[in-house]
Amino acid sequence: MLLGRTTRQLFSRLWPGRDDAFSARMNAVPKLVASRRLTDTSAWANSKVIDGDLIDVVKRERRDVIITGSLSVVRALMADDLIDEYRLLTFPTILGSGRRFFSVGEPPAYLECLSAEPVGAAVLARYGRAAR
Repeated sequence: MLLGRTTRQLFSRLWPGRDDAFSARMNAVPKLVASRRLTDTSAWANSKVIDGDLIDVVKRERRDVIITGSLSVVRALMADDLIDEYRLLTFPTILGSGRRFFSVGEPPAYLECLSAEPVGAAVLARYGRAAR
């Protein structure tokens, strides 16, 4: 799992105190944290701040890298064409202007919808690279 600092700080307050099966998996999985300011990762087991360049670390990783939250991390990997699949959990809530997932002025992302299914009040949609 790859997280930015803000998402990691939020999750480190949520998951360690829970004891259900999903929480146990979240707590056990190795977590890489992209941050220039965070140094102490002791609040959440198996967390490690990335040492070095984010892109280099992701390119060297042998396992699938799953990014949770962390729009800045996603954008960095998008810019280097390192994302194979997007899994977007969308809630029908309007909170304000927010930040755009795909920024205006960036090259287009050619994606195809692989699946979409309701998950409670949300929709989980999977998108992969479209054949060009």
